[in-house]
Amino acid sequence: MDKKFSEYMTEWLYGKNGYYASYKQIGKEGDFYTAVSTSRFFGGSIAKHIISLIDEGFLNKDAVICEIGAHHGYFLADVVQFIYTLRPELLKSLKFVIIERFDKLQEFQRNYFQESFSDAVHLTHYKSLSELKCENAFFIANEIFDAFPCELYYKGKTARVEDNHNVEFDVDNKWVDNKAKKYHKDRGEIALGYEEFAKEMQATCDKFEFMSFDYGEMQARPDFSLRVYKKHDVIPFFQKEDENGKQINRAELFGTTDITYDVTFEHVKDAYEEAGIKFIEFKAQMVALVDMGILDLLEMLKENVDEKIYKQELEKAKMLIMPNFLGERFKMIRFRKDKST
Repeated sequence: MDKKFSEYMTEWLYGKNGYYASYKQIGKEGDFYTAVSTSRFFGGSIAKHIISLIDEGFLNKDAVICEIGAHHGYFLADVVQFIYTLRPELLKSLKFVIIERFDKLQEFQRNYFQESFSDAVHLTHYKSLSELKCENAFFIANEIFDAFPCELYYKGKTARVEDNHNVEFDVDNKWVDNKAKKYHKDRGEIALGYEEFAKEMQATCDKFEFMSFDYGEMQARPDFSLRVYKKHDVIPFFQKEDENGKQINRAELFGTTDITYDVTFEHVKDAYEEAGIKFIEFKAQMVALVDMGILDLLEMLKENVDEKIYKQELEKAKMLIMPNFLGERFKMIRFRKDKST
C-alpha cells in the first residue's frame, strides 16, 4: 500500500525495527559523527552557558536541565560533568531530565548515568515534552530537527512511496504546497511537526531557554538534501548507483541506516515565534561555542593536565569549531520564553 513520504520516513527511523528504535554506535564505529561523539567540550560549553544563565538570574538554581532526543545520554552527562567541575554545588539543586520515547534507550541512559555518577545525580525520563511541567528550564537538543519526518515536494506535487520503495510525485497537498511557496522552494523537503513541537515546549513551563544545533541554513536549499548515512558513506536518496556502479537498493537501506536532510531554520524560527516564543539568535556552531567559552575551558584544562592529554583534547575540540569539519556546517539557534516580557 502506498504511503506518504513522511509515514515512510517515520517507519524508517522510528518504527518497530526502525533505525532509532535500538541502540546505535555513533562516531568512528557508527554511521556518522556528531559534535557529542567528537569532544566532551561540546557539552562543557553548554554547561558554562547554563552557569552564566544562573548567574545572570534567567535560570534558577533549581531549574530543569532537559535534553530532548539524547540517544546515548552522553551529551547531558558531559554537561553534568562540567557543571560539577565548574560549580559543583549546583548538582544538588538542578534537576536533570531526558525526553526519550524508546524504553531501550531510556534504560541505556539510566545505566550510563548510574555508571558515571552513581547516586550523585538523579535522572528523570519522560516520553514526550507534553509530560513535563515545570517553572523554569533550559532545553538542549543536538541534531533533532533533521530527524523530524518530512514530505518531499517537486514543482507543485508531493511524493508518495510505493511498496517497492519507488517515489512518485503526483499528490496534491495544500499544506505542503503553501509551506513550499512560503520558503521559496520548488523542490526539496518540507518538515512536519515543528509547529506542534514548539507548542508542546511552550506549554511546559513559564520561563525557559531552548538551544539546538543542527546542519542547514536559515533559508531553504534550492534542491533536495535528503540522504542516507551508512558507515560514514553519504548516499543521496535519489542516487541510483554507488561509486562502484552497483545499484543502490533502498529496501536494504530501509531501517538499517540513518536518513536525514538539511534543516530550514527559517521554518523552525517561524514555528517557535507562532507559539509565542522569542527568537534570540542564529549563528555558526564555531561562533556559538567560542562565545559560550570553549576556549576558556581548554585553557583551564591546559593548566591542570599534562601536555599530552591537553593536546589530545585540543585536537578533538578543534573539530567542533573548524570550518571544514563541524564548525561552519552546523548552526546554533536559540529561543526564550519569559513570562515577564
